[in-house]
Amino acid sequence: MSATDSSLLRPRLIGRATVNVVVAVSVLYTLLPVLWLVLAATKDRDALFSSDLLSLSDFSLVRNLKDLFAMDGGLYGRWYLNSLLYAVLGAAIGALLSVACGYAFDKYRFRHKEKLFGLVLAAVMVPQTVLALPLYLMASEAGLVNTFWAVFIPVLFNPFGVYLGRIFSRGYVPDEVLEAARVDGAGELTTYVRVSLRMLGPGLVTVFLFQLTAIWNNFFLPMVMLSDQDLYPVSLGLYQWNSSASVSPEYYPVVIMGSLLAVLPLILAFVLLQRFWRSGLTAGAVK
Repeated sequence: MSATDSSLLRPRLIGRATVNVVVAVSVLYTLLPVLWLVLAATKDRDALFSSDLLSLSDFSLVRNLKDLFAMDGGLYGRWYLNSLLYAVLGAAIGALLSVACGYAFDKYRFRHKEKLFGLVLAAVMVPQTVLALPLYLMASEAGLVNTFWAVFIPVLFNPFGVYLGRIFSRGYVPDEVLEAARVDGAGELTTYVRVSLRMLGPGLVTVFLFQLTAIWNNFFLPMVMLSDQDLYPVSLGLYQWNSSASVSPEYYPVVIMGSLLAVLPLILAFVLLQRFWRSGLTAGAVK
């Protein structure tokens, strides 16, 4: 190898090594809290603060799991079911609504379409915490405060999902396919359900996952809307237990174990739905 080739190769190797180091540090930074959570979930209250987390001498995973579902009359199980209902059902309906709205913005012409879409984009930039008080006042007027609907209805509408729906519709659903369906006599609703929605499958899954993550981690809206513990999601319930842990230390192990279990549905959803993201690479192709 000549001196010129060596001088050209050296910056590439340095650049590649730098990228690898940055990626490794990022991965380590991401995984360390998860590793700590897994290890801490195996410790009882005394061992949690007095022993080495890497030690297996104080293994109390099964005991912590039993204590978690027995604490306060089994409230955690109720909170978990509430979160599944809020998140899974809310994300499914919300994704369908968002993609349908995005499809309409992309494929149909109507008055002030771009102005209305501009309002949707503006709504994306509004923090959800800002909307909590107006939503509470509206729910209070409708008599929905401290009910399931006070949390469920607001999460169905997601401006960012509408934006993504329009992007996916433009990329995945060719106008030629819609014209062919109309020539064959299919109505607009039939064309959307039987043709467009199938092509929008990867986009629908993507919006669903965004919605699922946002609703599952939703905290401020339930805190404002709910006072009945039986309606709490996991996030709000664990926050309440964590606040009580300073007075009653027996809550510490169950809060950690509950936090570990709360992460599992999101991990499972992303793992199971990965193949739909990959199929999006060829979605909407016209043969």
